[in-house]
This record gives sequence, C-alpha cells and structure tokens, in this order.
Amino acid sequence: MQHFKARLHDESGTAALGAALARALVPGLAIYLHGDLGTGKTALTRALLHAAGHVGHVKSPTYTLSEPYRIRLDGREVNVIHFDLYRMASPEEFLDAGFRESFNSHNICIVEWPEKAEPVLPAPDLNVLLSVAGEGRDVELQALSDLGLLCLDRFRFAPNL
Repeated sequence: MQHFKARLHDESGTAALGAALARALVPGLAIYLHGDLGTGKTALTRALLHAAGHVGHVKSPTYTLSEPYRIRLDGREVNVIHFDLYRMASPEEFLDAGFRESFNSHNICIVEWPEKAEPVLPAPDLNVLLSVAGEGRDVELQALSDLGLLCLDRFRFAPNL
C-alpha cells in the first residue's frame, strides 16, 4: 500500500487513526502532518502518543517548537519527538536549534507545519494530509520511502462508517 484515504467523522475517528498509527510505528520514521489550523494535527499526535503508551499530558509544542516523549516499541525505549514549526520565522531556525540531529534511525519524528522548515527538513517517510470535510475530516496517508511503506503495511484502520 502506498497511500490510504479515509473520512474521520468526529474526534473518536481521529483518536482511532492515532491508535492505528501507533501500532504501525517503526524507529526512524519521520511523519509530516499537513493541514490548516484546526484540522486535528495535534489531536492526532496526542492520540498516537497515548496509544503508544505515553501516560500524562501531551502538550502542543507551539511555543517550544519540540516536545520529546519516551515510549516502548517492540520491547525497547524509543524517543518520539513532536515538532510544531508554525511559529518558526525561517528554515535557519530549525538548523540553529539543532533539530536536524533528531532525525535518525532511532527516533520517531512527528512534524506539524513541515513547510516552515523546507528545504532544510529531512525528507518524510510518511505524509499525513488532513482537511476539513463538513463536520469531520478527510485524511490521506502517503508513504514516501521504504520505511513509510513498512509503516503503511503494518497499518490497520477501520474508520467509523
């Protein structure tokens, strides 16, 4: 599978999508979240982190730009770094902050507003496109690498129809 599309009818659909993504995570994955304000990027990340085993508050890194979390994945500790680049003024800020070093084969990086760091941001393995659709959201997952394909192969999601 190279891409997946679904309609999320409500917040429970977003939570279910986050849980399905959590079950499909692999170390080294870079997931880029695309969508306008209010499309559910942070809600999706929060659901993913809780389903992956993080206990406690998941805050939006709007002002800090990044928030690290530790989860257990297949029996080992993995860092998940949640980036929100909305307030970045230039791609150089991304480099100056040293964020590029977080993108490696051990961490999982989830990036909101990745376009703010182009062209210095490493290429994504998985794009998640969210858009408002009536009362719900349309979502598309696009695998852009072998690691992204592996994630989508492991991905199992049945939206509430």
